Amino acid sequence: MPSRPRRAGPRVSVLRVGHRAGRDPRLTTHVALTARALGAERLYLHPPDEELASRVARVGQQWGGTFRVEGVVDWKALVRAFDGPVVHLTMYGQPIDLVAPKLRKASAVLLVVGGAKVPSALYQVATHNVAVGHQPHSEVAALAITLDRLRGVPGPGAWPGATHALVPQAHGKKVRTLRGAS
Repeated sequence: MPSRPRRAGPRVSVLRVGHRAGRDPRLTTHVALTARALGAERLYLHPPDEELASRVARVGQQWGGTFRVEGVVDWKALVRAFDGPVVHLTMYGQPIDLVAPKLRKASAVLLVVGGAKVPSALYQVATHNVAVGHQPHSEVAALAITLDRLRGVPGPGAWPGATHALVPQAHGKKVRTLRGAS
């Protein structure tokens, strides 16, 4: 299935609030990889987890791009200082298709996904509380759908700085090693 054309959209950052190092590394890694693959610039991680940040950085070294994970001690200060809409992804929010057209006009957007216990203050400080569905679901799904609505899906091909690229296949899998790979 061909990917949809990528929209020129806002610069997107993601904030993961309430990460529990040692308990949530797989899910938070999936949040980071989804953000990276669908065009976000960075993941702010609260609280910081250097081991997770290093793992995600290694993915970028192999597959290219400039995505990074930055630890955040005070998520409220980041939200207050952010220059653009702050979008809390929650099943209790307004439907994504009502809010996405406004967000596509912004120059920068901060998408916020919570951990096991979302601080109640997040619902108040967010510019928008947005839902991709009004049933329980994963924050990874909410992030993926929202990034698709804002930016579209990148097509196949190597990213800048990549040492490897996937070759789309109808069956099986193929990875191409690029020049400069050791």
